[in-house]
Amino acid sequence: DVCATCHVHATCQQSGGKSVCICNYGFVGNGRTHCQDKDECQIGASKICGNHTLCHNTHGSFYCVCLDGYRASNNNKTFIPNDGTNCTDIDECEESGLCGHNARCVNTEGSYMCYCNDGYKLENGERSFHQDGNIVSCKEIGCGSPPEMKHGYIVGNYSLLPGSAVHYECQEGFYSNEGKFSYCTANETWEPATLSCKGVDCGVPPSVPNARPTSVSGTTYRSEVTYDCAQGHLMAGGSSTAVCNARGHWDGPDLVCKEEELFSNLSIFNETCVRWQRKTGRLGLQETYTFHILGQRLDEKMFSEDVIFNISTSEDNPKVCLDLNSGSNYVVNITTISSTNITVSVTVAIQTKDFITLYADYMHVSTVSILFFCKMFFLLLTWTLTLSKESSGNKCPLERSGKFCFAGLAFWLRQDWYSDISGYVSEFWFMVQYLLVFTFCLEIRFSACRRNALKEAFNNVFIFNDTCLKWRRIVRGTGVEDRYSFHVQGQRWYQKNFFHEMTFELSTHKEAPEVCLNLQPGTNYSINISMVALNFSLLVSMTTQIT
Repeated sequence: DVCATCHVHATCQQSGGKSVCICNYGFVGNGRTHCQDKDECQIGASKICGNHTLCHNTHGSFYCVCLDGYRASNNNKTFIPNDGTNCTDIDECEESGLCGHNARCVNTEGSYMCYCNDGYKLENGERSFHQDGNIVSCKEIGCGSPPEMKHGYIVGNYSLLPGSAVHYECQEGFYSNEGKFSYCTANETWEPATLSCKGVDCGVPPSVPNARPTSVSGTTYRSEVTYDCAQGHLMAGGSSTAVCNARGHWDGPDLVCKEEELFSNLSIFNETCVRWQRKTGRLGLQETYTFHILGQRLDEKMFSEDVIFNISTSEDNPKVCLDLNSGSNYVVNITTISSTNITVSVTVAIQTKDFITLYADYMHVSTVSILFFCKMFFLLLTWTLTLSKESSGNKCPLERSGKFCFAGLAFWLRQDWYSDISGYVSEFWFMVQYLLVFTFCLEIRFSACRRNALKEAFNNVFIFNDTCLKWRRIVRGTGVEDRYSFHVQGQRWYQKNFFHEMTFELSTHKEAPEVCLNLQPGTNYSINISMVALNFSLLVSMTTQIT
């Protein structure tokens, strides 16, 4: 029987009245001795399964599956194409967030592509990507955070996109020579990448005349320098502190230090007293002053008194009253040593009044007569001087006083106050009294006039500005000129061969004449001032400082 001989994978079928063994579907062979598996997929999946498929052969059969990115139209994973099933594209972009943040999904045939949104890019530089398990993200296009500026800050808003710029400013007290901008380049980097500000430096503190810095905290911003007046000087005003400002310059100081004044506002009071002001800026400092007094009587040509003594005082307004004789010219030199060991000297001329004491006691002879006549004489002489000044200025009233003097003498001679003495005694005392009164009248007439004029010719003589003299002149009235002769001689103790001499005359009608002398420094001078009209001289000593 033929059918009995068919292969296990064959089927016996009748064909033309005969029995025939035919291999089953999926097998090929003679049907009797062999039926081997037929590989349907060998003809091509697209031909047997359709497009976008894969063909999988099985023993005696096959099946089709869709490629990745496709799905079967019957929604089964496998299919046999003879049922009309085909593979259609899967839209992966329907899945939300498939591409991650800052990216968009674009579906393709059988697949999809992820692209970064505008303003973003992939870190690896690719244009598209798949989320295939590796974390891929889109970062913002730009230079990133701008660089920090040490001791600086960003001004205003800025962008991170290429071509943008960031503006910086330095903090107060700092500056930059490298520029104040950083730019975002096409390479998405900042140029320059580093910026910094340097602290200002005001440099060496300013110098202040006659002052020195006592404390310096530094030379950078807000540093301070404190000054103090140098030795021998005192603060006269202004600020003693300099501050380094934000521009790198010192503000201040405007400190004013002036030289200490050991003899300020020197003046004479009560005829024989001297006072002055001491401006040193040092409270309670004990200062020693040396007084050298030279005295000369009004009727003498040479100094007859020479006194030296010291006083020590811490007062700011010292006062010294001198023991001076009446009717004399004095030159008072006051010397002290400054805090800088410089000798400071001032000279002042003082004239004391002349007190005339009348004394007449000629034994027992006509004492009452002479005293009475003297009283009458002074009464007449005083009245004469008064009238003479009113009528003829300040000229010495020689003629008028002479006339009244002899008038007084004639008046006295006519009296009989000496009649109690008889004989030659009477005549003798008459002659004695006559000569005494006559001589006394002449002395009164010339000496009193001369002394009064001398006292007024040089009243309150004092020295100022080291080389200048000033005195009061109230001799003969306002508008009348007087001529003074100056003889100046200067020597130096440290330079034996040095000698400076000059003479000149000064005519003035001022009530308070002033004259400034052209003197050499570091020199001891003696100045003889003569009033030509009165033939009287006054000697003044003066010492100039070494400059």
